[in-house]
Amino acid sequence: MTVATIVARNDQFLCVEEYGRNGPVLNQPAGHWEECETLIEAAQRETLEETGWHVAISHLCGIYQWRHPSNKETFLRFCFVGECLHQDPTRALDPAIIAVHWLSREQLLQRQQDWRSPMLMRCLDDYSSGHRYPLDLIHSLLS
Repeated sequence: MTVATIVARNDQFLCVEEYGRNGPVLNQPAGHWEECETLIEAAQRETLEETGWHVAISHLCGIYQWRHPSNKETFLRFCFVGECLHQDPTRALDPAIIAVHWLSREQLLQRQQDWRSPMLMRCLDDYSSGHRYPLDLIHSLLS
């Protein structure tokens, strides 16, 4: 189970270039949910660890299932919408991160061969179509 965050600014999206299994890939800030954290906390943590940006999570954009075609690994992604609060330029990023980019939809389409998965564009398309669900859709019973 993973979380991802869509952060938009000036018609561009916050993206990470990171090391994948077969070389560099592009993705939204995303990663695995960890035990004892809420999904929202996971999305904020992953965004900060991968980009240095502190974000406020405002909405759920969607829930996505995807099976990797070669290894058949299945992913369940909770994609959130985040608003930029501030960047910590001194923060060390996750070691897998090569670079942080602000890219337009068109720039991402030109680099389709670099996408980590088709979930990247599906999430952005849903965001651009206005998909926004209230956070109270998620009920956390963690103690």
